[in-house]
Parts: sequence; C-alpha cells; structure tokens
Amino acid sequence: MKKTISVSNSKATLDTNRRNFLKLSGVGLAIAGLALVGCNDDDMIIDPGTNVFDLGMGDVGVLNYAYALEQLEADFYTKVVNNFYSGISNDEKTVLTDLYNHEVIHRDFFKAAITGAAPNSILPTLEFQYPGVNFSNRASVLATAKALEDTGVAAYNGAGKYITNADYLVLAGKIVSVEARHASAIRDLINPKSADFSGDDVVNAMNGLDVAKEPKDIVAVAGGFIKTPFTWKERGI
Repeated sequence: MKKTISVSNSKATLDTNRRNFLKLSGVGLAIAGLALVGCNDDDMIIDPGTNVFDLGMGDVGVLNYAYALEQLEADFYTKVVNNFYSGISNDEKTVLTDLYNHEVIHRDFFKAAITGAAPNSILPTLEFQYPGVNFSNRASVLATAKALEDTGVAAYNGAGKYITNADYLVLAGKIVSVEARHASAIRDLINPKSADFSGDDVVNAMNGLDVAKEPKDIVAVAGGFIKTPFTWKERGI
C-alpha cells in the first residue's frame, strides 16, 4: 500500500523512517545465532619470528578478514559517539549511535564465533589510527564514515566467492545488507533528500550490482587506519 506523507510533517516522518530503516536492518544479525563450525584450526598463525599475525587460509582467513574490518568500523564509531562533533543534531546522533551499535554487534559476533570454532586462529584485537580525520568536524567524520561503509560493502561482496561453507555465505549476505544500509544512511546525512543515498558511484555499471573488490584492494584502502601489522596468504582470501 502506498504511504502518503503530508508536507507539514514530512521531515519528521522521513527522520523516523530512516531510524526504523537502520534499526530493522540490525534485527536479522542479532537473532541469527549462526554457529561457525568446520574451520580448519591446524596452524598457529602468528609468526614467532616477527610476531606478525597472518589472517590464515580458506574460510578462517575470510572470517578474520571480515573481523578486522568490523573491528575498524566499531573503533571508528566508538570514537564518534564518545565525542560528537559540535552542532550535531539529535537525528544525526541517533543515526550514528545506531551504526555504532550495529558495528559493535558485528565485531563481537565474529570474535565469539571464531574463538569458539578456531581459537588458535582468531585475529587479535587490533590497534587503529586515523591520519587526517578530525573527529570534531562534521564533514571529516561523515566523509570517513562514507569511505569505511563503502569499503565494507565492497569487501564483503568481493570475499563472498572465497567462502566455501554455505552457512558462512548466508551470514556474510546478512551482514553486507546491513552495511549497505549504513552506507545509504551516511550518504543521506551528507546530502539529504538527494539520489546520493542509492550510491550510483559504487554500483558496477556492467551488472547493476554493488561494486565488489578484492581483499588486496580493500587492505590498500583500510590498511592506512590499521596500526597492527598482519599478512595474508594469496590463496587464502
């Protein structure tokens, strides 16, 4: 049924719809409860000579890769909500707090699941840095959020083909749909009531789908934020 929005309350209705859009997008992951089983946990993947962590091979490598990105996003939004930029509206606070809550859920889910299934292969807690990001400046925060969300969507899309376990693939599909909603919400904050929320700039013109990027290309972008050194095997992810 088509919904009619009156002119007098259109902003309030749009703001409410945006919040509902984000909150509903987190429900599926929160109740999914998928157990990660069957990971290959044969190798300790911290190089004793260099103390550098390797993401690992196969599904474990993909899950650690996702966990690294979720750690980054959770850390970023933690800094944002702990010190909101000056002049932020209540609506923007709500949106950014919703994104923070989602990313913390993502991060903690991966940590618990990988620890339970492959405890010797879990990526450690990473350290991050944000060169050039001014957390007191709205434009800087939202531009960084946009870059991180777009990168997250492209990362999940690109890594899907390397997942062999069907349950993991379903999980990745759930999470990437949430990340896509995050990207849309941030774009709408930057340029409200425009077509930017649909992200034509991150859609593959050949197939009409969101852009998918290889792990090496994602690491080249996100790696600038990650202080903790790590490597990955070419065949792994």
